[in-house]
Amino acid sequence: MSLLTDLININLSDTTEKIIAEYIWIGGSGMDIRCKARTLPGPVTDVSKLPKWNYDGSSTGQAPGEDSEVIIYPQAIFKDPFRRGNNILVICDAYTPGGEPIPTNKRYAAAQVFSNPEVAAEVPWYGLEQEYTLLQKDVQWPLGWPVGGFPGPQGPYYCSIGADKSFGRDIVDAHYKACLYAGINISGINGEVMPGQWEFQVGPSVGISAGDELWVARYILERITEIAGVVVSFDPKPIQGDWNGAGCHTNYSTKSMREDGGYEVIKKAIEKLGLRHKEHIAAYGEGNERRLTGRHETADINTFLWGVANRGASIRVGRDTEKAGKGYFEDRRPASNMDPYVVTSMIANTTILWKP
Repeated sequence: MSLLTDLININLSDTTEKIIAEYIWIGGSGMDIRCKARTLPGPVTDVSKLPKWNYDGSSTGQAPGEDSEVIIYPQAIFKDPFRRGNNILVICDAYTPGGEPIPTNKRYAAAQVFSNPEVAAEVPWYGLEQEYTLLQKDVQWPLGWPVGGFPGPQGPYYCSIGADKSFGRDIVDAHYKACLYAGINISGINGEVMPGQWEFQVGPSVGISAGDELWVARYILERITEIAGVVVSFDPKPIQGDWNGAGCHTNYSTKSMREDGGYEVIKKAIEKLGLRHKEHIAAYGEGNERRLTGRHETADINTFLWGVANRGASIRVGRDTEKAGKGYFEDRRPASNMDPYVVTSMIANTTILWKP
């Protein structure tokens, strides 16, 4: 008698050329990841060979019931770490039957920015630091915390080890390896300052691929926590009080910044970001005002400042960049629930295309 795990782990390539493609898209809230699978006649590595598909937009808050069909266009392929073999994950964006991007399709506008010749020539690199909190499913309280109570103050938990300080490492490590398997450019993980909170980093990735990779990494994380019976939260301030919030610090550089003399380019880019601070904050995630209080390694939401090695600044420049006279900077303002398509393209638009 086969066990359920035996059936889940069937290697399809032993008996058929057919593969399973899991189509992934973002729903109406901007943070709800949706997916469904279809059978294809054989392996696919070229995204242009994948068929478009559709879904019921009235069930995702993206279309009215009387005209509910939304079309999804495949945009990028990743290996499927759950089904493995030749099976794939497909990140998609959403359009009306007439071919217009629906309002919640943030990828389309980002792709317009990144395909601009001025932006493409600068080869923008991104490193995205995704913080998140693991919650106990039935009580929606951080993993490792006493139910209805609090652990000891922050201090021992950051990059910690030990059963009394580190909670959820099996989930985190499974996610790390699954992302590497999928082909995501995940560059590291670490335990965060608040117990039950973790971070993974995606990048350096170029242009639109940074958004694609972060969304698929989020999808994989939600699937793994589903298996583990744990809830993942991207809330920027999951626990009120003297606890760190959760951000998605965005590291950024252009070709000009990475070349000799790049430090002057960086300073001019930061000046531009300061002039559009309110516009960026408005697009950097819901509930970010609960996180950007000026405490817990953040700048106040209404204040723009930058500094070298200053984690209380809006923009942090690393010591290595200052010393080398070229490199990158870190925008510390984006919340953990930010849309990477919006944030990455907005930074490129402001620093490269915008003329104040």
